[in-house]
Amino acid sequence: MTPIALIVEDEVALARLVHDYLAQAGFSVQLAHDGPSGLALARASDPDLVILDVMLPRLDGLAVCRELRSFSDAYVLMLTARAEEIDRVVGLEVGADDYLVKPFSPRELVARARAMLRRPRRRPLAETAPVLGGGGLTLDALRHEVRCDGRPVELTQLEYALLHTLVAAPGRVFSRAQLIEQVWGHAFYGDDHVVDVHVANLRKKLGDDAAQPRFIATVRGVGYCFGRRR
Repeated sequence: MTPIALIVEDEVALARLVHDYLAQAGFSVQLAHDGPSGLALARASDPDLVILDVMLPRLDGLAVCRELRSFSDAYVLMLTARAEEIDRVVGLEVGADDYLVKPFSPRELVARARAMLRRPRRRPLAETAPVLGGGGLTLDALRHEVRCDGRPVELTQLEYALLHTLVAAPGRVFSRAQLIEQVWGHAFYGDDHVVDVHVANLRKKLGDDAAQPRFIATVRGVGYCFGRRR
């Protein structure tokens, strides 16, 4: 299938240049020039890759990335005019996978895009019992449905896979590295802070309080587990 790339960039000439390079590389490419438009297109087209500028009108790239991660598992390559480490760290902490500093080579951008898509991040689950859960949370592994206190919870594929991994081993503490191996696979391309981003999104959707968790507990210095530790 033709991979879909979404470019969210307010510099029209740059957006068109990147569009042309990605199109020549075999991508189906869409353009947006501000944050809200980018999010709307992402919801409508379910892209495989999002090229996202940090400085955008109406809603900046960090806010867009944070919102994008609540409903999409697309790879995110952020574009920034600054090379300071803090920019990179903040971008990764809201769910970006990689970043490029302007000015950059369009050929390098295409090479990074291809490298990301060669490492699929959605893995099939090895299903165990058909229904898992506890404490008001149920996960139907055959239907890929999640309910919390009886209400349905809409999750992305990665959020579902992460929750399934935790729920299938209640009380077991997983490190970030173990969760990446279980959910993303050994060929994962990105930063391990992506686990924290997805756990935060899961908690928000489940109505779980990190300070007094019902479902996903943080084990300081180690990682995460489902339920209370024995």
